[in-house]
Amino acid sequence: MPSPHHRATQSVLQIRERLTRLSHDIHGLAETSFEEHRSAARLRDELADAGFAITAPVADLPTAFTARYGTGDFVVGICAEYDALPEIGHACGHNVIATAAVGAAIGLAAVADELGLTVEVVGTPAEEHGGGKVLMLERGCFDHHTVALMVHPGTVDADPVETASQGVARFAVTFTGRAAHAAAAPTDGVNAADAAVVAQVAVGLLRQQVPASSRIGLFVRDGGQATNIIPERTVVDVEVRDFDLEALHSLRRRVEDCFSAGALATGCQMQVEETEPLYAPLRQDPRLAGPYRDAVRALGRRLADTGGLTGGSTDMGNVSQHVPAIHPMIDVDGSGAPPHTRGFADDAVSPGGDAAAVDGAIAMAQTIIEAASDADLRAELIAEQTTRTPFTEGVPA
Repeated sequence: MPSPHHRATQSVLQIRERLTRLSHDIHGLAETSFEEHRSAARLRDELADAGFAITAPVADLPTAFTARYGTGDFVVGICAEYDALPEIGHACGHNVIATAAVGAAIGLAAVADELGLTVEVVGTPAEEHGGGKVLMLERGCFDHHTVALMVHPGTVDADPVETASQGVARFAVTFTGRAAHAAAAPTDGVNAADAAVVAQVAVGLLRQQVPASSRIGLFVRDGGQATNIIPERTVVDVEVRDFDLEALHSLRRRVEDCFSAGALATGCQMQVEETEPLYAPLRQDPRLAGPYRDAVRALGRRLADTGGLTGGSTDMGNVSQHVPAIHPMIDVDGSGAPPHTRGFADDAVSPGGDAAAVDGAIAMAQTIIEAASDADLRAELIAEQTTRTPFTEGVPA
């Protein structure tokens, strides 16, 4: 009888054309964060046709879902992302991510009973902005998983396995001053736009003093309406990033101090509000990264010799801090465009993008088969799952 590895791979290859259609369909829908209604429905239908039990919606998120197959004690969560970017569509290749998740799940379903697996596709909305996985994690959607994984397309000319990502905190700072006529009574005003200028200068000076791993980005969302009115309200959107969570929190405090300086210098009031959940840095589990690396090599793909990404963030980082997980990159062969560009959106439905979805599905399936077949590793991972504190009961960052 063919091995589980062979049967899972053949199950994926037999539906290659279906997977390609799925990827192209999701790409054509190009729905943005929390608006992925048709994309989620398309994925649910594909999985339901393959015998998966669908639950939708979940976690009080209309476009989140789960699709489950099997009843084994080794529970694998395969994350599907399917939100697009405004105006430039699937320029991060989430159509490839979603398709690879479906393919891996169908491949594993072919061997689930034999290997004692429960295979669950976790449909996670709003990765680009909104933190769908963070919200689902906080609402208990990952507590029952033994492991979790996904694969992300990129233009890396090879397949880096143990990639890293930065944590990111996003917030808005609102300065409130007092309006006045800019010509007749400027001294009666408290200029909220000036507070933002002072803050931006302070942040610009701070950049020289922060580690090379840190990033600060901001823009003025609301800075006044007319030249003859002293602005009474200014809103600045800010994000800070670092690969280390403690360093991220420290950087945020320093950036907020820059904004406090703007408020102090101008006499404005200042309010800070979270605009999105915090994305934690990615933690790759070496016990899964090793089998994934072997699977990629067996597919004839070249492995990248890299210590990780130079930037970018993902809400999969939060999941990886709680559940043993991997989030490797897979190369879109022939693509010369970086992610988050129109060129990469086109490449996400190129032959290289289609191959990345299928190969990613096979590599993820092979990874889980290896982990579930290794008696010692299986026992170790299940023991960790059994003793893990549910996220809903509080897990320290």
